[in-house]
Amino acid sequence: MKLNLAVLPGDGIGPEIVEQAMKAVKAVANKFKHELTYEYGLTGAIAIDEVGEPYPEKTHELCMNSDAVLFGAIGDPRFDNDPKAKVRPEQGLLLMRKKLGLYANIRPVETFDSLLHKSPLRRELVEGADFVAIRELTGGIYFGEKGRKDNGNTAFDTCTYTREEIERILKLGYDFAMKRNKKLTVVDKANVLESSRLWREVAQEMAPSYPEVKTEYMFVDNAAMQIIQWPKNFDVMVTENMFGDILTDEASVITGSLGLLPSASVGIHTSVFEPIHGSYPQAAGKDIANPIATILSAAMMFEYAFNLPEEGKLIREAVAASMAEKYVTEDIAEGQAYKTSQVGDWIANYIEQN
Repeated sequence: MKLNLAVLPGDGIGPEIVEQAMKAVKAVANKFKHELTYEYGLTGAIAIDEVGEPYPEKTHELCMNSDAVLFGAIGDPRFDNDPKAKVRPEQGLLLMRKKLGLYANIRPVETFDSLLHKSPLRRELVEGADFVAIRELTGGIYFGEKGRKDNGNTAFDTCTYTREEIERILKLGYDFAMKRNKKLTVVDKANVLESSRLWREVAQEMAPSYPEVKTEYMFVDNAAMQIIQWPKNFDVMVTENMFGDILTDEASVITGSLGLLPSASVGIHTSVFEPIHGSYPQAAGKDIANPIATILSAAMMFEYAFNLPEEGKLIREAVAASMAEKYVTEDIAEGQAYKTSQVGDWIANYIEQN
């Protein structure tokens, strides 16, 4: 099979972790006799530095002409600390989502037995936790009308959703629930927000079409609490853009490390696969960052973009083996810690030999 891949390392630790994921991708492609082609593109702060914009048209064309995008991270302290900056790395991420039509972000939240003691929650609360959070990605307050008035002393951000946007993300949520444990939690703030009332209205209209799925509705503040109290009660969670941004970062912590969780952004055009953590600029170039989330994102890429479940399964198996052998980076190590590149090499070698 021909696999055509766009590789966007981005900023901070992005180049290092993407390099390790590519080791796994190449090992799997070689083992299963796939023809792999790939090309690198600029995005984020490095793109601003080189061409003046965070998501250049050349990068967009590369993504559109590829079967999948493997993405690292965006962000740079130079821009974080300058509130008046007109061009920001994060604008590139939003533009990529919009232009590629990536309306859904899929984040599996799964615990690893070897790391349960690293979770801030008690073992009995998180052991066996396994759910999927689906976040709407191209609507809501992040993309609504925004601005300043009163000489810049009043700021506003508008949250807007259409029925069509809500229907398509809910359909994806129901499809996932049908393949899992047939439970869907719709998270909103319908007691306060009109946009959330439309979300709940549409969900209530769609629920009868999925009689096998138990549909429950939960206010976002209650959901934030229940993720901590009873994470095993969730199966598939679906919510709007900002709520999903916050809740998925909260959910990621229960696994023991942000460096473990992958994600997929899917929609109209080419899908993007990326770790959920940020660019971690403090660690950039030090060969200490955890590459596992990016490697697992590559596993999701084989499964979702290429429909090659066996290849994805082998990558997951290699990651699980590395953690069982305690061949991991310093953020989750107990005793000896290994370098980013060493972990990447170990996982690629496992794939080649199994």
